[in-house]
Amino acid sequence: MSSPRPPQHGVPTLTEVVTWPDAPESASGTASTPDRPVPGASDVPEAAAAAPEPAQITQAQLTERVLLDLNRQIDLMLDYRLRETLTPLLARAADGLIRDARNELASTLRDVVARAVAQELSRHRIR
Repeated sequence: MSSPRPPQHGVPTLTEVVTWPDAPESASGTASTPDRPVPGASDVPEAAAAAPEPAQITQAQLTERVLLDLNRQIDLMLDYRLRETLTPLLARAADGLIRDARNELASTLRDVVARAVAQELSRHRIR
């Protein structure tokens, strides 16, 4: 696995956004403090802030949830892109197959009719 890239300026890392209750240090090397405001926390209405806290989740659980969600999103995106890309290709391939099958069938039908006509003409000549 390659070494992690340094975060871009202005883009917070997960450890900067989520404060862990038992995390000794964040990925940036500073201790996470519960006093530090969480970005967007001021946007939460007071009623929601007064609501009981949901059960604490571990970093591993959060990582697993994020990866599962990301996996679902990637699956949906790939499915959409594959359908978008393959639909015209498969339509052209089907058109080509139908055209070739019709040409082959027409050729075979001409051969069968020609043989039937030749057999009938040979029967009338013998009499």
